[in-house]
Amino acid sequence: MTTALAPLPPLDGTIEPGGSLADFIWFRTGGPAEYLVRPRDVADLSRFLAALDPAMPVLPVGVGSNLIVRDGGVPGVVVRLPKSMQKVVVEPGDRVRAGGAAMGISVASAARDAGIAGLEFLRGIPGTVGGAVRMNAGAYGRDTSDILIEVTLVLRDGSVETWPAAKLGYTYRHSDLPVGAVVIEALFEGTPGDPAVIGAEMDRIAAEREASQPLRSRTGGSTFKNPDGHKAWALIDKAGCRGLRRGDAQVSEKHCNFLLNLGGATSADIEALGEDVRDKVKADSGVELEWEIQRVGLAK
Repeated sequence: MTTALAPLPPLDGTIEPGGSLADFIWFRTGGPAEYLVRPRDVADLSRFLAALDPAMPVLPVGVGSNLIVRDGGVPGVVVRLPKSMQKVVVEPGDRVRAGGAAMGISVASAARDAGIAGLEFLRGIPGTVGGAVRMNAGAYGRDTSDILIEVTLVLRDGSVETWPAAKLGYTYRHSDLPVGAVVIEALFEGTPGDPAVIGAEMDRIAAEREASQPLRSRTGGSTFKNPDGHKAWALIDKAGCRGLRRGDAQVSEKHCNFLLNLGGATSADIEALGEDVRDKVKADSGVELEWEIQRVGLAK
């Protein structure tokens, strides 16, 4: 963990030394944050980061639905946004403004109720707006970059800036969002639509997810990016990895691109299983899978 840094500046929210991340990360594994910081509002976060030692790492975390926190924990400051930043507001021009802590389903539902089409796929993304913006999350043929107009950030130095989507340098499951920047708000745009049709599409997405993904398990969502011209799950299945285990970590039998914690897995087990899968796929098909899940922190 970090040592010999200046003490943390004051915060109107809460600072929890050794704050548990495994309590809310979907895998329910991993070590603690050196400091788990929950700001009261944007101004509070901005003041805190402006006064924070520049050498102190900062990692924003939403609900941890696509994250492996290694067993040694996360050095520095982990930022979790408060419930006040979950607000979703419909604006003129078929636009939806959402706080960084809002869930994808909340954004999709607000758009549906307002007759705004094109945001239905967010129903199938089980993370926050902040996470979706950072990793260009996508599903069912659409990506966050397709609907994002602009994003408001608190940068690592505490400055608050609004960036157009084009500044994020989006590619597949990647953005050029600066390290330590916290997404506090995003503006999305859709097209006029019939709420009933939009709702039916959201229901279809929900049913398809339920049928094909291990939603009621301790998992981390899609593990590997789809390589050009391939589906990651099909390559994993072809390499004989369906159901593969390492300790209590298992490749899902329901969807091969999901890893599971059967109950007693460590983050090291899960990550090592992922590397086993990558090795087997490379040997079988020559394709090198890239991690989609973000892996953070220190090994134990």
